[in-house]
Amino acid sequence: MFLLEPSEWGLAQALMVFGACALVIAIAGTRITRVVDQLADRTGVGEAAAGAVLLGAATSLGGSVLSVTAAWNGHAELAVSNALGGIAVQTFFLAVADMVYRRANLEHAAASAPNMMQNGLLICLLSVIMLAPMLPDVTVFGIHPVTPALFGFYLYGLKLVQGATESPMWRPAVTLDTREDTPDDTTQMPSMVRLWTEFLGLMAVLGVAGWALEPSATTIARETGLGQTVIGVMLTAISTSIPELVTSVAAVRRGALTLAVGGIIGGNAFDTLFTAASDLAYRDGSIYHAMSNDARFWVALTILMSGILMMGLIRRERVGIGRIGAESVAIMVLYLGGVLLLLS
Repeated sequence: MFLLEPSEWGLAQALMVFGACALVIAIAGTRITRVVDQLADRTGVGEAAAGAVLLGAATSLGGSVLSVTAAWNGHAELAVSNALGGIAVQTFFLAVADMVYRRANLEHAAASAPNMMQNGLLICLLSVIMLAPMLPDVTVFGIHPVTPALFGFYLYGLKLVQGATESPMWRPAVTLDTREDTPDDTTQMPSMVRLWTEFLGLMAVLGVAGWALEPSATTIARETGLGQTVIGVMLTAISTSIPELVTSVAAVRRGALTLAVGGIIGGNAFDTLFTAASDLAYRDGSIYHAMSNDARFWVALTILMSGILMMGLIRRERVGIGRIGAESVAIMVLYLGGVLLLLS
């Protein structure tokens, strides 16, 4: 039955493919967290930077392929809603990871200058995307000027994150529950060649699994009669964000708290480039001006969630409601509220 074209799949086939891909992503995502943690120590770049660049890019590969493919096929709303919905659900996943770490609130234990810098970068990039539809609808070779600005802003932001890692001008107060980014003993780790080979192999597995999720998710949506925005925000965004959930929980269990937070926030900043890459692939004008009101709502909601997370990293409440941070509770309420509004 799997020799059929995806367009010929029924709901049962699509669900089986979806489940198989999700399982592969869960296994590969758990393993790639350990590899990135070791690469962070081997290369000396630190967990926050490694989480932003390596873990964030690797776990976001499936979503980026999906958004670009959708844009190339002319489905602007699906491309944008997948990218923006992914950022929102991954922020929600950070609150889930906070529930896994029982010693103290994750915002308290993993506060660091690089993570705060990354979160500031994310808020700025989302604000640029939110401003884009209000700018003149002009393109050069089919590309809106905001697209190269997003790429440039992101690269400059990575430089600032690296600077905050190497020479921080601000440090969080160290408490008994603070988990600092201290390198492990590298003598017991595999060689750099083996680590990089394993990382690239796992990244390829995640990318292929994410690519395979797209037709199964589309088939499920078609068979159940869901709309395109619901597909992007609720189905493809969540399915392609499974690596972020798995890797963040796995990193917390390994004690790599900075990596867990940095992987989510860094991955979110990287995911804003889905929109820029989708504009490159979209041939019917500016993809920003094809954004629906629902997509703009999710941009605004994600900025609010990211701002609350920033406040949590600064406030650093040690123990909150149910032994998770009040910020995590607020993020979960906002996300679930947004989902209810979308489905209503």
